[in-house]
Amino acid sequence: MQLGHRTHLLLALLVGLLVAGTLAPAARADDGTGGMQCSKQDPRPACDIHAGTPGRPGKGGSEGGSGGQGGDGKCRDPQGKEIPCQRDGGWAGTDGCYYKPADLSPTMIENLGGQPSEEGGWYQKVCYGPDGPATTGFGGPVWIPGAPPAVSPEILARQARAKLRLPEVTIWMNPPGDQLVNLPVWLALDKASWKTQSATASVPGVSVTATARPVTAAWSMGEGSTRACDGPGTAWKPGTDPKAASPDCGYVYRRSSAGAAGGAYTVSVTVTWEVTWAGAGQTGTVPGLSTTGHVQTRVQESQAVISR
Repeated sequence: MQLGHRTHLLLALLVGLLVAGTLAPAARADDGTGGMQCSKQDPRPACDIHAGTPGRPGKGGSEGGSGGQGGDGKCRDPQGKEIPCQRDGGWAGTDGCYYKPADLSPTMIENLGGQPSEEGGWYQKVCYGPDGPATTGFGGPVWIPGAPPAVSPEILARQARAKLRLPEVTIWMNPPGDQLVNLPVWLALDKASWKTQSATASVPGVSVTATARPVTAAWSMGEGSTRACDGPGTAWKPGTDPKAASPDCGYVYRRSSAGAAGGAYTVSVTVTWEVTWAGAGQTGTVPGLSTTGHVQTRVQESQAVISR
């Protein structure tokens, strides 16, 4: 069926208004931001790093609200309500409707005003009603200028997420075995417990890297005393003089653990981490992250042995 000249112009005008005022595909990756969120109450905090929030929210809908891809990586309608980024093969637009590539016949393209010379593609527009399958408003094929999206923004965001996990704390108290009062104890952490960690999340054109660096180690010796160290300590080596003190992190018990619960002291250490991130033209710091380790140790009174 051939359309009249006026109908032809009306369709072209409607398509032009839709393209100019209501549609900016959510999956375009022209703009990106990044960031990081860390859990603070866990024994081993983890940080979720994200990079890229493809697309820009634009005006759409009769109330002039923002829709499409938001800065939080989620898709929303013009009223700000979260909606799926993909539905029945279509991507969410800023007007809350969905668009998927359309394979149009030459006759249909001619009736819609002809094939534009600019880069872009024909898309089928579907606006869902509250009951789901029903459609509301103007639908049908529309021309969208620019390179069509290849991947939904939701999928890009999921691919970009990376998790930075702080390591477990492993304690070494040396010399090994039970400790003796009035003799130096060398306090040290396993190398893996005191190691700079990093993780990177990226989408095309945007990358965010988070780095966790251990700063201090606060020791609680189990009998009320504490010891602060700026590093992981030095591990005691066989052949070292038992009376020699640790060069950087040590302690001397003055009483045995015989009166403690189970006959042993519970020694704990809390490692404080500095966590920073940078990327997408932004930087940030997450303060107050820490990891903790525990170990039981018996401290005995030294006994003199007299032989005859």
